[in-house]
Formats: sequence, C-alpha cells, structure tokens
Amino acid sequence: MALPEPRGARLAAEGRLPEQRVALVDLLDRMLASGVVVTGDIVLSISGIDLVRISLRALLVSVREHDAIEGGLRHDGPG
Repeated sequence: MALPEPRGARLAAEGRLPEQRVALVDLLDRMLASGVVVTGDIVLSISGIDLVRISLRALLVSVREHDAIEGGLRHDGPG
C-alpha cells in the first residue's frame, strides 16, 4: 500500500509553495508586520430589492514599541 502524497507537495514541486513548512504564528507575524487589509460586503435583500448594505474595510498591522516611541505615539509621563 502506497502512502498518500503530502498535502501541498504538488504545489511545492511547481514552485507555487515553499518547500519548508511555516508555522501559523510565523505566518501571522509576517502578515501583520507588513499589514493586512480585510474587506467584505453584506447585502440583505427581499425579492431582489436591496434593503441593507454593509461594507467592511479594516487594516490590521502590528505596532512595535520601538516604532511607537520614535513616532511620538507613546506618552508615559508629562512633557
């Protein structure tokens, strides 16, 4: 009985995926370091008539303490 091919092996062979595995924490760290934009639309309608439309646009980024101090965003005391 042959073992099944690992998930993503074909995509890695085509050069579309990295060959090494990436932990979810590392992936989230990379995404938040550069920023991620999340967008979505919800439309509630009855009989083809749009009643409510909700649009969502959010920017998710991480802020390092060093960057916040240099950018003047940190206010610890008077001054």
